Amino acid sequence: MKYLAFDKEQLVNLEYSLNREILSTNRAGGYFSTTIILCNTRKYHGLMILPIDEFDGENHVLLSNVDETVVQHGQSFNLGIHRYPGIYEPRGHKYIVDFEYEPTPTLTYRVGGVILKKELLFVHNEEQFMIRYTLVDAHSPTKLRIKPFLAFRNAHKLSKANLWANTKYQTCANGVKYKLYTGFPFLHLQTNKKNEFVATPDWYYNIEYMEELKRGYEGHEDLFVPGYIEIPIKKGESIIFSAATSEQAPASLLKKFNAELLRRPKKDNFMNCIANAAHQLIVQKGKKHDIIAGYPWFGSWGRDTFISLPGLTLGLNDDKMCKTILDSLSHDLKNGLFPNMGNATSVAFNSVDAPLWYFWAIQQYFYHTKNHKDVWHDYGKKMKTILKGYREGLAYNIKMQPNGLIWAGEKGFALTWMDAVVCGKPVTPRIGYPVEINALWYNAIMFTIELASMNKDSRFVKEWLPIAELAKKSFEELFWIPEKNYLADYVDENGQNIDVRPNQIFAVSLPYSPIDDEKKLNVLDKVERKLFTPKGLRTLSPQAPDYKGKYEGDQATRDAAYHQGTVWPWLLGAYVEAQFKLHGKNALHLAESIVESLQEDVDIHGICSVAEVYDGDPPQRPNGCISQAWSVAELVRIVKMIEKYSD
Repeated sequence: MKYLAFDKEQLVNLEYSLNREILSTNRAGGYFSTTIILCNTRKYHGLMILPIDEFDGENHVLLSNVDETVVQHGQSFNLGIHRYPGIYEPRGHKYIVDFEYEPTPTLTYRVGGVILKKELLFVHNEEQFMIRYTLVDAHSPTKLRIKPFLAFRNAHKLSKANLWANTKYQTCANGVKYKLYTGFPFLHLQTNKKNEFVATPDWYYNIEYMEELKRGYEGHEDLFVPGYIEIPIKKGESIIFSAATSEQAPASLLKKFNAELLRRPKKDNFMNCIANAAHQLIVQKGKKHDIIAGYPWFGSWGRDTFISLPGLTLGLNDDKMCKTILDSLSHDLKNGLFPNMGNATSVAFNSVDAPLWYFWAIQQYFYHTKNHKDVWHDYGKKMKTILKGYREGLAYNIKMQPNGLIWAGEKGFALTWMDAVVCGKPVTPRIGYPVEINALWYNAIMFTIELASMNKDSRFVKEWLPIAELAKKSFEELFWIPEKNYLADYVDENGQNIDVRPNQIFAVSLPYSPIDDEKKLNVLDKVERKLFTPKGLRTLSPQAPDYKGKYEGDQATRDAAYHQGTVWPWLLGAYVEAQFKLHGKNALHLAESIVESLQEDVDIHGICSVAEVYDGDPPQRPNGCISQAWSVAELVRIVKMIEKYSD
């Protein structure tokens, strides 16, 4: 029995099937994603979604979907499924008798005596999506009609019928090519076998995306269908359909499909699934390597990249890739800060913690490789530059104060990872001294001192050791709440913010901590009692007046709950690390139960990956992105910790 098994009897149940989403990437930023019955429920769903350089590298949906029609004895059976307001049409999912995820998403349809297998595959490091149709069984002459649904639009927007779309096609080998709008590449639609293209250009109106409507967005789209490719297919025969931005040689398509299939990693156990998810989150465009924060709608985010990097690479024993990404992103440092998010023409340097997580990523790399000379040579200068920038002052009032700690923030901006904004106002602005920023700051100074000492840079040590000692002393005095026995979430001109939040866990988990073991135990106890769930840590105690237990509704409602109680799996990495540091092997059972809990969800929401968030209230439901980089990364790190303490 395969590890990822789906209930064949439930596949026709839309409630079951539409809540299970698949993702496959080309490792270069392109991807396809949809539900297991290939009914798109999001504007981010599609069979070919690519970053396009002409449009600032943003993702664009070229091929939204493909419908197939089986023709026998003059009768037609449409295997597609689309949602329109109040109705699904056609309802081809009723013919699905099986779905498999390994080695690649595969559906099997039964129409009378016809059994047709459909395998979907995105070629690695190329802009090519392929489907292999295999006629497993048939007792009469059979034809296959392949009908593409074209979008040619930004993944964040929706297509509408219009008069300026270029609906004319050009022929290519065994197919046709389309470019609906200027700036896009041609999309070549080809098969490995000669076919007849029947041009019946038309717009399909009001295709509905339920998940977008649930999230408070516009959810109706018009897609252009140019016609269909008709091709005879014999029992036992396989036909390849290819959609690519460059013309393909039809004779090579089947061989290429088979070769690509062999490159697909195994998904025969939980960790192989998670390793596959990790690989999909790392992208290469030219010489640039990066990490996608989450599929299907996030791009590259500075803080997410540095938090995710150790788990996605070192956790899978790929120190070479870790260094490649570190080197690639080190070039993005500007005026002491890394980009938080953005594209080629609009970059936001508004993340106070991204540079400090950069230190942590280098630190993990150093502990993995043990090569202090190379690490200091490659990154020491930038580390010093960042520390100097924080000491002397950066944008957004980021500056070390006379007490050795970092004050950060500016009205109207959210600089920490709790960065949700509603109606132009940050939900949790946290202006002042944020607890995790200063824990990261102390760790960054101490780690740099450690490396400098090993490399005999006594001048740096002499300059910064007094600052580190001052920061440690000030941290305890400023953040510790004696009457409550935990750390303030932040401190501003009004004093300590006493909200019970997970940010204090980093003062326990980081390699260098500014608090003593007794305080660490108290922090861990508070986090465990108020915030811990097996799916992640709540972002706010349920006892707090502002606590939101459900992550749902329109964007404003969701953003209001995003860091006000919503559970984040990525925080479990620091939580488990803190448990092991304080309790050693006694934390093994807890860590293993967390892995088992997340394993329960491997075949729902985003299949073969870990969700972005969960509800704060039980039963915790997965939500947000179907595959989130730091969720996957920190799960990998937890597994590595379990292995370490099990020895």
